[in-house]
Amino acid sequence: MPETPTATARTSPDAPPPLGATADDSGVEFSVYAGAATGVEVCLFDETGVEQRVALIEHAHGMWAGHVPGIGVGQLYGYRAHGPWDPVRGHRYNSAKLLLDPYARGIVGEVDWRPEVFGHAVSADLSGDDGVRDDRDSAPYVPRSVVVGNGFDWGDDRPPHTPWDRTVLYETHVRGLTKQLPDVPEHLRGTYAGVAHPATVAHLTRLGVTAVELLPVHAFTSEPELVRRGLTNYWGYNTLGFFAPHPAYASAHTPQDAIHEFKGMVKLLHEAGLEVILDVVYNHTCEQGSDAGATLSWRGLSSAGYYRLDERGNDVDVTGCGNTLDMRQPETIRMVLDSLRYWATEMRVDGFRFDLAPALARGSDDAFHPDHPFLMALRTDPVLSRVKLIAEPWDVGSHGWRTGQFPTPFGDWNDRFRDTVRSFWLTDLAADRDGHAGHGVSDLGTRLAGSRDLFAPRSPLASINIVTTHDGFTAADVTAYNSKHNEANGEGNRDGNNNNRSWNFGVEGHESAGADVEAGRRRAIRNLLATLFVSAGVPMLLGGDEFGRTQRGNNNAYCQDNEISWYDWDLDDAQRDLADTTAFLAQFRAAHPVLRQRNFFPGDPIDGDALAALHWHAADGSIMTAAQWNDGRTRVLQVVFDGSDVDDDRILLVLNGRAQDTAVRLPAQTGVSTWQLSWDSSYERPDQLPSTSVPVGDELPVRAGSFAILVGA
Repeated sequence: MPETPTATARTSPDAPPPLGATADDSGVEFSVYAGAATGVEVCLFDETGVEQRVALIEHAHGMWAGHVPGIGVGQLYGYRAHGPWDPVRGHRYNSAKLLLDPYARGIVGEVDWRPEVFGHAVSADLSGDDGVRDDRDSAPYVPRSVVVGNGFDWGDDRPPHTPWDRTVLYETHVRGLTKQLPDVPEHLRGTYAGVAHPATVAHLTRLGVTAVELLPVHAFTSEPELVRRGLTNYWGYNTLGFFAPHPAYASAHTPQDAIHEFKGMVKLLHEAGLEVILDVVYNHTCEQGSDAGATLSWRGLSSAGYYRLDERGNDVDVTGCGNTLDMRQPETIRMVLDSLRYWATEMRVDGFRFDLAPALARGSDDAFHPDHPFLMALRTDPVLSRVKLIAEPWDVGSHGWRTGQFPTPFGDWNDRFRDTVRSFWLTDLAADRDGHAGHGVSDLGTRLAGSRDLFAPRSPLASINIVTTHDGFTAADVTAYNSKHNEANGEGNRDGNNNNRSWNFGVEGHESAGADVEAGRRRAIRNLLATLFVSAGVPMLLGGDEFGRTQRGNNNAYCQDNEISWYDWDLDDAQRDLADTTAFLAQFRAAHPVLRQRNFFPGDPIDGDALAALHWHAADGSIMTAAQWNDGRTRVLQVVFDGSDVDDDRILLVLNGRAQDTAVRLPAQTGVSTWQLSWDSSYERPDQLPSTSVPVGDELPVRAGSFAILVGA
């Protein structure tokens, strides 16, 4: 490497350049925040690993910057920060530790989990007291930041801008989706390019989904305890860099090419009419807790500025991951907003799902605040207020459950919808078989109608309806396992949720179930999917549920980068039938505006309110009474969605939650003389349905545990 260059200041000390590394014709401008540092060096590495250190110039408000000539795109770099070692005050400066740029848009290398990567002294098992500083150089064992450029030919790319009322989300994983998809070339499987391959796109568009919601694609690393168990972090909720795409998901071999591959994925998905939503993890980082965590980036630059700390300088953890980013601090809010804008503008994604979102809106009193400065910034930002914003509305802190409490324009994952729908079709069905009462239909009706109790005065479209997500059982497993089976995770089956509201139909697992059991399970999956697609709100389908993907009973497969998590595309006839059913339900929803209401239905849902656009009926066709509505023994529900005001049909849903076959008398409805059967979960395929027309007032036989959809004529 040539003689060490000198950094020069190109801006006023009171106006530092933009954070990160910005290449120009003569060199690279570096800028980093290190609030209490006494000095910061940018460390330049050549291809052999030789390091040159260039001192940056102090600017106002904790900023350090400088222009370094003679280098450009592709340059490997990191930072070393000098300053006080005073953990009680939250200062953990240690210039022996090479630090990633929090704004790095490219990252190469992996964390080698050795004692040297910790700022404090630890033993061989990586445990120790953060009171003693470790002065060994970490550079050989940590990743490098990379200078990248912005160029990319977007052509005539046009984001779909799908309205919320037409949105169908598909939650999936970049690697798992195509790792075993045979129509994708082997070198592209499990990559950004694989997601955008024509075979993948054809499946997604045939299903009728409108957006892919990708599990984290920000650069991440595995936790040391996972590495010791011979496992890796598969889901990606362990962020190493908020601006860089995860390099292992690229078929390309350089950070610049990985960025181009990601952009190419977005461009091709847009061409197919599909939006791209990113699951983002701004609540914590991979550095874990201060007493047990490494010094890889933020902790070494400004632990007191980036992390929420207690009065003793220890991390406050409301995420369950060891640390919590401090969204009371302007530098942290700025980093998160800059990251979001980068992905929305430079990478052209269409929205974000915020992991553990309440952690981002806790104030100085540690309470959740819907008017938190960060949420206000999102709502008023000229870029971010125009993309889709979705909250996972809970964290593990005090009073962390906040479903329905995020402000407009957020949509919230609706866990009440999940729990209620599972209970009705699974655990209550099992209870009915055994002669016990269940939860009745009142809460189910509220979920079908858009969860007004949670989302008024917002909109039904603020409810992101879920029956399964990555975090829990798949649809195939929630109908096949009464208990979780997470032994492969190496935690003694202690991890994962124990409250799954699942039912195995009398046989645990898939291997020994007979034909009748499997048929009942498939019908239950169809019931779950139908409820998801016809309910008011925005449906989110877990990838693979459309063909009955199993994780072998693992409801917390965060560390299973293998066949447990990868989609198995070797489908049997029943799985192909389920995929056809899913596509039919999505098409039915798209064809009927009454199922996609932007406003809550007027009127009282019970006791015959003539103004109600929803009409709730008992099994005998009469208007359901309040007593029936609230009776836990009520297991049959008929509901008419009256679409006359939105130029649509009258749609009748018949839900039989009984464990026995029964007959329902179809209700009278203005403008309807007969009800035409459009779909019935008793049939494996939509095209198996016989032509059935039932006059108003006549009986329709319905199978045990089944769902029928009829259209008025």
